[in-house]
Amino acid sequence: MSRIGRMPIAIPAGVTVDIAENNKVTVKGPKGTLERVLPAEMEIKVEGAEIVVTRPNDLKKMKSLHGLTRSLIANMVKGVTDGFEKKLEVNGVGYRAAKSGNKLTLSLGYSHPVEMVDPEGIETVLEGQNIIIVKGIDKEKVGQFAAEIRDKRRPEPYKGKGIKYADETIRRKVGKTGKK
Repeated sequence: MSRIGRMPIAIPAGVTVDIAENNKVTVKGPKGTLERVLPAEMEIKVEGAEIVVTRPNDLKKMKSLHGLTRSLIANMVKGVTDGFEKKLEVNGVGYRAAKSGNKLTLSLGYSHPVEMVDPEGIETVLEGQNIIIVKGIDKEKVGQFAAEIRDKRRPEPYKGKGIKYADETIRRKVGKTGKK
């Protein structure tokens, strides 16, 4: 039995969960509404203040879908109550970030500033000039936008310049040494 799939999901106060046909799950909470169509084979039931996901049989595919379905619903519930955030750090001389309206402008050593517009449902917040916080209720979108920002200038292993996640460690390399 899937250990994650077996665990029930607690529904916090102020959150409503609707399950329509074809397993279309809609979660409404204080921060907003998320909806997602989940695998039709899984059986999703609301029992009191909990959501229970069960699978029809023990085929390998069903076992893997069981844990996935439960995790997706749990992330939706967490998103509409607390929201998700990713922290990025901009390291390097002259590298900085600026925000105007919903446009994030990054100076990353290119000949032009890199401009990124916040996607719908995602908000970027600056702390100083070199810490970017990506916030939102959809875990997938938050992670995707954070990855897109990081891709504009990935951290390099010699000086560590670039954009990295706050919890990421960069494997450093030793530079070349002069020959005598």
